[in-house]
Amino acid sequence: MPTTTLAPPAAPHSQRPTSDFSTLLNEVRDAGLMGRRRSYYLVKMAVTLVVVGLAWACVVVFGHGWYQLGAAAVLGIAVTQLAFIGHEAAHRQIFASGRANDWLGMVISNLAVGLSFSWWLNKHNRHHGNPNTIGKDPDLLDPVIAFTADQAAERSGVIGWINRRQGYLFFPLLTLEGINLYRDAIKTVLGRRPVKRRGLEIAMLSVRLLGGTAVPFLLLPPGMAAAFLGVFLAVFGVYMGSSFAPNHKGMPLIEEQSSINFLNRQILTSRNIRSNPVIDWMMGGLNFQIEHHLFPSMPRPHLKAAQRLVRDYCVNRGIPYTEVGLFRSYGIVVQYLNRVGLGQRDPFDCPLAASIRPR
Repeated sequence: MPTTTLAPPAAPHSQRPTSDFSTLLNEVRDAGLMGRRRSYYLVKMAVTLVVVGLAWACVVVFGHGWYQLGAAAVLGIAVTQLAFIGHEAAHRQIFASGRANDWLGMVISNLAVGLSFSWWLNKHNRHHGNPNTIGKDPDLLDPVIAFTADQAAERSGVIGWINRRQGYLFFPLLTLEGINLYRDAIKTVLGRRPVKRRGLEIAMLSVRLLGGTAVPFLLLPPGMAAAFLGVFLAVFGVYMGSSFAPNHKGMPLIEEQSSINFLNRQILTSRNIRSNPVIDWMMGGLNFQIEHHLFPSMPRPHLKAAQRLVRDYCVNRGIPYTEVGLFRSYGIVVQYLNRVGLGQRDPFDCPLAASIRPR
């Protein structure tokens, strides 16, 4: 499907007052969309944990056939779904109590998924504050993938070779993203930077990572156990990466010193994926990226209703609102990464680019 960017003819938007967002926020609150949906999340967690339990039960009950790799793939999907819930707990979407959200997020992230909650909270909050902002958004920093032409120009050897083809290699590289996330978790809890409840995070991660590695070898022959873990990690990595990548990659980048208000910063750098029940479930609500960035504490079930208000608001005020189909978004990401990897600046001739750079 083609890209949909909704906006009437040119209207200056880079310097709109903060009150624009206040007006929109009031509309959303009046519609009751900021209220919590605790029962929704409790049911979703219960169902997902049942799926995890059934997958492991299949490994125990049905013997040593290679069909057990199907159970590994199901586990990769289910654990990613739990990661989405941990992400939402970090955003205070589930409970009214910040403490309850933090504890749930820490248990899910560390014990169920294998991610350091402290690492995720720090990194993701910085991303939300400065999406696609060069020098400030940690999601633009990666040791392998180059997200700006300057990054690509500095790299040589194997990494440079990868960067020149990184769009085509992006999804194959995501098979290693699970290992990368586990590495970041271990570096965080064993590093020198402050970590809230460091001892508890270390204990939970140890149970998850050591136990999650040992159990397949206790239940399956060594070769099959290694393949089981490989399939799980590949599915987990690809699923996580392909859920988060379409939302900002290939959207305009903001120079570090640019002056742009909150409303425009969040909308102009975010891309929605067209909604349907399968996409909404598969992406954990991240397909409503614009609404999520504007209202990060909004529960997932309310994002679709909020989209209608936000889209109309943008059209009425001349603020471009970008929405594409899922496969179109992946095509944009691949094209963007390939062009950046070849050192080309401004990978897309976006009419917004000039309005979000310092003058």
